[in-house]
Amino acid sequence: MNFNNANFEAAFGTLEQLTPSDMPEVCFSGRSNVGKSSLINKVLNRKALARVSSTPGKTVTVNFYRLDNMRLVDLPGYGYAKVASSEKDRWATLMEGYFGTGRDIRLCLQLIDMRHKPTDFDISMLEFLSYNRIPYAVILTKCDKLNKTEFNSRMENIREELGELSEGITIIPFSSLKGTGAEDVRLAIEKALDN
Repeated sequence: MNFNNANFEAAFGTLEQLTPSDMPEVCFSGRSNVGKSSLINKVLNRKALARVSSTPGKTVTVNFYRLDNMRLVDLPGYGYAKVASSEKDRWATLMEGYFGTGRDIRLCLQLIDMRHKPTDFDISMLEFLSYNRIPYAVILTKCDKLNKTEFNSRMENIREELGELSEGITIIPFSSLKGTGAEDVRLAIEKALDN
């Protein structure tokens, strides 16, 4: 697959706007400010295809990026405390609609900040994916922020922290700064599309 051949296609802010699924999709999920946009840009070898914000909670739409025969989908970040409850409700409706309307979702890449234990939101998201039998992989972002000892410790602890949610699941350390893990993410996407 040619990951360089990607274009921004559409952004939808409400469930009613979502167009039906007509090709395979790989989506990116994670809390606000975990680095979804940076990961998408790195995987697609682009500097600013996905807009990166310094302010958490800015991705409030479901953003679609078209590749040759599939779409990458950037889902709104969750868990940002300063967002109004009405906005959280809209987010929940949008997410439930995205996952609950029979889309051809081949893989969800669940992003977790490697420097910290998974949050309750992270665990809830993985439980949701597992319960609904949506294939997922875990991407540990910002791995360049850790020294070697911290890195090794986090790699040892993450499966224990995720428990049975990590059984048989691919876990990829990733750095948008250094490009660590970008090729592994591409391979995971290609493998998911082949299945």
